[in-house]
Order: sequence, then C-alpha cells, then structure tokens
Amino acid sequence: MHFVIDVMGRLVAAFGSTVRDVIPIVVVIGFFQFVVLRKRLTNAVRVLVGIATVITGLAIFLVGLEIGLFPLGRTMARQLSDPVFVAAGRPAEAIDWTSYGSTYLFAFCLGFATTIAEPALMSVALKAGQVSGGSIDPLGLRIAVALGAGVGVAAGTVRICADVPLPVFMVIGYLLVIAQTFLAPRAIVPLAYDTGGVTTSTVTVPMVAALGLGLAEQLPGRSPLLDGFGLIASAALCPMLTVMGYAQLAEWRSRRRPRSSSAEG
Repeated sequence: MHFVIDVMGRLVAAFGSTVRDVIPIVVVIGFFQFVVLRKRLTNAVRVLVGIATVITGLAIFLVGLEIGLFPLGRTMARQLSDPVFVAAGRPAEAIDWTSYGSTYLFAFCLGFATTIAEPALMSVALKAGQVSGGSIDPLGLRIAVALGAGVGVAAGTVRICADVPLPVFMVIGYLLVIAQTFLAPRAIVPLAYDTGGVTTSTVTVPMVAALGLGLAEQLPGRSPLLDGFGLIASAALCPMLTVMGYAQLAEWRSRRRPRSSSAEG
C-alpha cells in the first residue's frame, strides 16, 4: 500500500512538472499561430487531445524511469564492477581496466538497446526516409545510430575504468568526426550530426547516466561528479561516426555494383 501511495505521489509531481515544461512550448506556438500568423487553429480538438496525451504519457514514462530503469542501471553497474566479481579469484593487484570486459559488454548492449527504443530516433528515421524518397532506410539508420551509441557508451565506460581524462577522450573523438566529415557523402553529414542529439533523449539519458554514476561510485579513486558524467557526451559522439560510415559503405556498394554487373556481362 505504501508503494502505491508513493507511486501516485510521484505521478502527481511528474504530471505537474511536465505541464510546466510543456506550457512554454504551447505558449510559443499559440503566440505565432494567433498573433503573428493570425490564423485559426485547424483540428483544435485533436491538437488539445494530443497535447494532453503527450503530458500524460511523459509523466508516466518519467515515473517509470525513476522507479525502475534508473535504479536498475545503477545496480547493474555496481554489480558488474564489484571487485569480488571482477577479481574472480585473482589478487586485487591484478585488476586493471582490462578486467572489466563484462562491464564493457553490458555498456554496449545498454547503449544499443536504449537507442533502438528511443522515440525521437524513430521519428527522425521515419522523416529521413520520407524526405529522401526511400533512399534512406529508417531501420538501417536506427541500427547504425544504435551501434554508434553502444560503441560510445562502451568507450566511455573504458574511459572511466582506465581513468582517461574526458577532454582528451572528446578531443580525439571529434577530430575523428571532423576527418570523416570530409570523406562522407555530403548529403548524409547534416543527418549524421543530428543523430548525435537525437540519441541522447528520454530513454537513453537516464540509463546511461545511471551506469556512469554507479560505475564511478564503485571504482576506487573515481569521483561520481568528475568521472560519473561524460557517458552521455560519448553516446552522442559515436553515432555521427557510424551514420557517416553507414553512408560511405552504401555509396561504396552502389559504385561497386555496376562494375560487378558489367564484369558479369
């Protein structure tokens, strides 16, 4: 009974905060619709129902993350990086950053799974497929982004375990992004850059942040503030590389196909 009351209290609080967050968006859209454009709102009832659905869904979703997924990610990080589990009978002196293979695998799978489930990514992928006239496969784009997010979260986990400074890690990563920007097809570059921001949304951020904080709290000599955060930046970085790589691979295959057909003829 206490748990139910607690959940209801969280729902009420989340509903109120969600309303406060959505109101500025509604005010801005309403101002430009009625004051600047001076046009009536078509399908007003449908729009109001949609706004109410968004607010209700976000409130329930946020409470679910707070109650279930966020603590689960933090607990898994602590368990996978526990010295007893990592040592597996070896002396404590033998434990280094290479001993956390299970943690890296969990980080990759977590980044991949949360990104695939990201509603914002689904929306962007569908729009990209429509705008491109079908040349961009929405599912292929989602998988490319999810692979990048998984690699980014795993690489960020390696950074925490190996105690690599975040600025060094990010500078190297963005140098790779800049280099690949000049090599990738021009049409995919804006979409690739956008996918980095789309990745870090409602599903991915809480889980990845929980992983980083749980890992930093468990490892000796790590600071949750300095080392626990930064995984989200890593998760946003690598999808740009994988999406541009996906486009480069598709372009290479399209160039190679005519040559193969002419050779067979």
